[in-house]
Amino acid sequence: MKNSFKSILFVLGLAVLVSACDGQGDSLINERLEDNPLPETPEVVANSGTADFSTYVSIGASYTAGYADGALYNSAQENSYPMMIAAQLGLTVEGGLTFTQPSINSIKGFNTSIGQPADTPNPLGRFKLDTDIPGPSPTLGGDPISAYSGSQVHNFGVPGIQVGQLVTPLTGGPAAGNPAFNAFYQRFASDPGTSTILGDAVAVQPTFFSLWIGANDVLGYAVSGASNEAILTSTGDFQTAYGAVINTLMASTQASGVVMDIPFFLGLPYFQAVPYNAIPVTDQASVDALNAAYAAYNGGLQLAVGNNLITQEEADRRTISFAIGANAFVMEDESLTDLSALTLPNLRQSEATDIVVLGAAAAFGTGVGTQTAAGDELVLTPEEQATIETSRQTFNGVIAAIVTNPAISDRIAFIQATPFTNPVDPTSCTGGTFCDIFGFTDGVPGITVEGIFLEPDFSPNGIFSTDGIHLNPRGSAIFANEWLSGIEAKFGATLPSAPVTDLPAVVVCGGDCLSQQPQ
Repeated sequence: MKNSFKSILFVLGLAVLVSACDGQGDSLINERLEDNPLPETPEVVANSGTADFSTYVSIGASYTAGYADGALYNSAQENSYPMMIAAQLGLTVEGGLTFTQPSINSIKGFNTSIGQPADTPNPLGRFKLDTDIPGPSPTLGGDPISAYSGSQVHNFGVPGIQVGQLVTPLTGGPAAGNPAFNAFYQRFASDPGTSTILGDAVAVQPTFFSLWIGANDVLGYAVSGASNEAILTSTGDFQTAYGAVINTLMASTQASGVVMDIPFFLGLPYFQAVPYNAIPVTDQASVDALNAAYAAYNGGLQLAVGNNLITQEEADRRTISFAIGANAFVMEDESLTDLSALTLPNLRQSEATDIVVLGAAAAFGTGVGTQTAAGDELVLTPEEQATIETSRQTFNGVIAAIVTNPAISDRIAFIQATPFTNPVDPTSCTGGTFCDIFGFTDGVPGITVEGIFLEPDFSPNGIFSTDGIHLNPRGSAIFANEWLSGIEAKFGATLPSAPVTDLPAVVVCGGDCLSQQPQ
C-alpha cells in the first residue's frame, strides 16, 4: 500500500512539474524552430485542365496490361504504366480515382513467351536474370491463367492482342479452333464469347481513356523472325479495325483521351542482345572440323558459278568459313538464289546488318548454332527489317489520319512515340522517350532520369524486363510520364510526374530459376 501511495504521489508531482514547465518548453521549441525550421511538405499542384479524369479506362495490349518478364504477374500489374497514370490523374479528382485492374493473383504468373512443359502441374513462371548465363531464365512454380472474380475493371490491357481483337467476341472464346482466342481476356470478359474488349471498356462509360494498340500487328511478325507472314496485318484490315475502335469510343462515350502510335521497336533488347557473331571457337581442331563440314557446300557454290547460276560475288557471300575467335553463325536466307537443282540449301553466315532475335541464344548456348543452320525464325535480314519498318510506318500513318481528324481531334491527345523527319533514317527522330533511349537524338543509347543513367536493356540498370520487349517498373514509370506530358499539353492540365528511380529494375535468380536446377 505504501509503495502504491508513493507512486501516485510521484505521478501527481510529475504532472505538476510538466504543467509548470509547459510554457517554458513551448518557448524553447519555438526558438529552435526559428533557427532550424522543419522542411515544408511540398504542395502537390494538380488540375485536370479541360479534361475530366473522374472515370479513367486504359485500352491496349501487353504494355497496357503490365505484362513483363514473359508473364503477367502481381508486381508487374501493380507497376503497369496505366496504374501510374491513374495515380497522377487521381490527384485532380475530389475523393480520388478508382482504377481497378483484373488481378492475376499470381506471384510468378504463367510464362507465355516460351514453350511450357507438357502435362505438368507446375508451369514455368516469369523470367528472372541469371547472371551466370548471363541472360533470362524462367522460374519454377508458376500458375495457370485463372479466372478473375473481382470488381469492375478499368484496365482493359490484354497481352498479345492485335487491333482487330478489341472488337471481335471471338477474343473471349471459344478456345478450340479459334485463332482470335485470348485467355487473358476470357478471364475477365463480361460475357466470354459474346462481349468484346472494347465493348466492356465502353460499358464503364469513361470520362477519359488511354489507347495504345497496334504494335502486335507488326511486332508479332518481327518476333517470329519474319517467318510467318500470316500474322502480319494488312494495311486495309488495320485501317478498318483501328477506325472502328476510335469511332466507337467517340460515338459511344463523351470521353476525351490520349493515344500513342507504334514506336520503333527493332532497337529493343530482344533484337539487340545477341550479336551476329555470337559463336565462340577456341581451338584449331574445332575450326578444322567445322570447315570440313561445309567443304562440300562451298565446292558446290563454285560449281554453280561455273554453270552461271550465281555470280562469284554471291558465292563469296555464301561461302562458310570459321576461325578461332568470335564467328558468325550459319543461317538460312530465302533471298539467295535457289540452287536446289544442285541440292544446295540457301545458306550463308550472318552479317553485321542482320538482326539475331533473343530466342537464338538458347541454340548458341548448346552449340547447335555452330553445326546446323539457324532457321528463318531466328534472324531478320535487311530485307525483312525493311518490310517490318515499312509496315510500322504505314500503320502509324493510318493512326495519325484517324485520330487527327478535325471532327474528333479536340477530344484526343496524340503522342508520336518515335517521330522521324526522314522515315528511312532512324537518326532523324525528333524527340520522345524512345528516341532518347535508343540514342537517336544524341547518338548515346540510354536516358538520364532523376540524375541516374538508365540503359536500353534488361541489365540491373536497364528499363526493359528480361523478355527483352516489355518494360520493367522503371520503364513503365518513364512511359507513364510520357503519357502525362501529352495529356498536359493537349488539355492544359497540370499533372505531377511519376517517380522513376526508386522503383525496382530486373530481379536476379535466387535458386528458383530453371537454369539453376540440376540438368
